[in-house]
Amino acid sequence: MSRVAPTVSRMPSVLSTARRLALSHEGVLLIILMVSLLVLATQTDRFLTTDNLLNQCRLMAEVGLVALPMTYIIITGGIDLSVGSILGLCAIVLGVAWKNYGLPLEFAIVLCLVTGAAAGAVNGYFITRVGVPPLIMTLATLALYRGFAEGVSQSRSVRGYPEWFYQFGQGELFGIPTQLWFLIAALLISAFVLSRTVFGRALYAIGHNETGARFSGLAVDRYKMLIYTFSGFMAGLASFVFVSRVSTTRSDMGTGLELDVIAAVVLGGTSIFGGTGTIIGTALGVVLIQLLKNGLALTGVKGDATIMVIGVVLICSILITNFARSRQATEKPGD
Repeated sequence: MSRVAPTVSRMPSVLSTARRLALSHEGVLLIILMVSLLVLATQTDRFLTTDNLLNQCRLMAEVGLVALPMTYIIITGGIDLSVGSILGLCAIVLGVAWKNYGLPLEFAIVLCLVTGAAAGAVNGYFITRVGVPPLIMTLATLALYRGFAEGVSQSRSVRGYPEWFYQFGQGELFGIPTQLWFLIAALLISAFVLSRTVFGRALYAIGHNETGARFSGLAVDRYKMLIYTFSGFMAGLASFVFVSRVSTTRSDMGTGLELDVIAAVVLGGTSIFGGTGTIIGTALGVVLIQLLKNGLALTGVKGDATIMVIGVVLICSILITNFARSRQATEKPGD
């Protein structure tokens, strides 16, 4: 009897934990993802194939890389609409530095990453030091950086990269696309920083109450500067992977990327009002959107209808999560 009693007493807590996980936004999103996979798999036999799923991993890598710092930014109550333009600018810098100026490709890649970080730092500087709202500032640099890209490239593309360069966007490592390894590493590091460090807790504090965070002694401007710089750097990394995957450089690369990224982050449960969000939720949002796009395309659904379906999924996930949270709030602890 003494051995049975502790086991029985632990059962309610285990069930309660499992229920909380299932009713969390990430749990709801995972259920929606599994249901979507099952439905799409019954519509076409080309969907759940190894080749197709690995190809989708390649296609979602750029969005995933940029979505990680976007999660940080939106948690603080900010936004970055310029990430697509930064990606295009960095891609042009990489191609032009190598092709037109004869720099070693390795140095051009580093210059691409530095350009991305610098572009993000410019956003951060004007947001924190000048006081320009993030929406206005990044909307302005969305146009500014795209203009720079078009001016530098003069509407010309860059091709003919060496074979080793394509390994980053088209190659595999242990049967897994190379860019997926980049994404996994960035995801693990970002998740650890957000959930297990003082820096991550500070971002949540800023999102909940920025004024209170300042009075608490947090270096709010420094944290914001870092995350916008990080956002630019990751856009630069995504541009490097993107160019390697498509084998060419164009100034219009990354057009509309910011919309896919923000949709994935919000779908993953990050509140646009700040203070709430997880990297795991963002990862699930990226995967769900990419698989929905692919699965619906394979079943013959046109692009406009795909956008509508993604919008419906976004609304449903938010409604289900809000309903579950309201139920949890009204339940008594003893229930």
